[in-house]
Amino acid sequence: MIRLPWLSRPVTAAHSAIIDIGSNSIRLVVYGGPDRMPATLFNEKVLAGLGRSLADTGTIDAEAMTVAGTALRRFAWLVREMQVDVVRTVATAAVRDASNGHELVALADSLGLSVETLTGEEEAQAAGYGVLSAIPDANGIVGDLGGGSLELVRLKNGKLGDRVSFPLGVLRIGAIRDRRPGELDRVVQRLVGDAGWTGRGKGLPFYLVGGSWRTLARLDMHLTGYPLPIAHGYTMSLNRIAQLQRIIAETPRADLKAVPNLSGGRVPTLDNATAVLAAMARQLGSATTMISAYGLREGLLYASLPPAIRRQDPLLVAAHDEGARQGRFVEHGDLLHKWMAPLFPDDAPAAVRLRHAACLLADVGWHANPEFRAERGVEIALHGNWVAIDATGRAILAQALHSCLCGGSGDNPPEPLAKLASPAALQAAHRWGLAMRLGQRLSGGVATPLQRTDLRRKRAQVELVVPADDAALYGEAVQKRHRALATALGMEASLVSR
Repeated sequence: MIRLPWLSRPVTAAHSAIIDIGSNSIRLVVYGGPDRMPATLFNEKVLAGLGRSLADTGTIDAEAMTVAGTALRRFAWLVREMQVDVVRTVATAAVRDASNGHELVALADSLGLSVETLTGEEEAQAAGYGVLSAIPDANGIVGDLGGGSLELVRLKNGKLGDRVSFPLGVLRIGAIRDRRPGELDRVVQRLVGDAGWTGRGKGLPFYLVGGSWRTLARLDMHLTGYPLPIAHGYTMSLNRIAQLQRIIAETPRADLKAVPNLSGGRVPTLDNATAVLAAMARQLGSATTMISAYGLREGLLYASLPPAIRRQDPLLVAAHDEGARQGRFVEHGDLLHKWMAPLFPDDAPAAVRLRHAACLLADVGWHANPEFRAERGVEIALHGNWVAIDATGRAILAQALHSCLCGGSGDNPPEPLAKLASPAALQAAHRWGLAMRLGQRLSGGVATPLQRTDLRRKRAQVELVVPADDAALYGEAVQKRHRALATALGMEASLVSR
């Protein structure tokens, strides 16, 4: 990492940036917020195509070099004016393999950007860490498809295992396929076999990193009417990937470019990206595939963190941050979760975690118009930049916030929650929401009422235990919410004075 020489005045919060000089695209991402789950403050890419001429000439062609130079000048200017605290500039396969890659490195250096040219193993390691940062329990093989290379890394028990890099970037696949029918399958079989990776993904998920494979997932999401616009965590079976190969081959490019949320710059190489995915998954013996929106850049950040911060739950860290920014009372979420926990003693650990996240986000609708606070809560749960949570978890979170913010019956969940989670799961989330709603009204958002009262089950009653000196807390609005919660649980509301 380097500190830019032009940073003469301090920033109020540490911001970091990564400039990723890839074989297909060059991207600047600026991050801020919590170390374990930094928020993206700025994100811009340029499809320079540095690797498109490597197979034929072994060099970066003049046009790509010009586009890359323009992008780097702009990115250097932006990080200077944004007063980014720390910038890290990395280059991957195209710069690594091209005979004139040093020219681009020299240009970047003249702009104050010190380039680290990553080895294939370092690239694989960063991609693996990126997946672990977003999917801490990942157990399988990561595949990171770039323009010039494809990296694999084995993940198990939260750690990186073996890793390997193949010259199978999406900009190189076309030349291989043009040689003769079936050539890509033969090349993949040989490379995987020689590296000792044949069958190493048997029964395991294949985690997909890279813009080309995210584009493939977005196409499938469009074709299947998937109810969320979130690619991260999206799964595709091997049979479905084979079907997508046929669909892409038969669909005009203009029609593909017209698909909403599909990167037009990725469409020309989508067929090749799908072909290499199908071939690689067959050789590895993968059970299924899963998209990871987190890869090399996030992995570089994650790898630099102390172990104690790496172990933090990224969902709860992000929910803490979002709740603090959107809500009124920074510490209220943790207190609320602790206060209502005795009411749900049978919740499994995974449910407890989602309930905790919901409590941290319980106040995010406050700044919205009162008529739309519930909708705001649903939107944040479904579309927020969360990781370590699947689509079902997002729906459960959304139902809890909806019930907390509007107190509906829970019988008719808002769209598209019923398509993502079971009725039983949504009813459980509805009850969480009613408990959150009671806690918010009781406390007025301050700590003391939650610290001095107790909420508990006793036989067929939901007891709210209030000290005699604090009896004034149990006003009409609190009584109504207490009864609504008890009714949802099939119990009676009971006030206990102590």
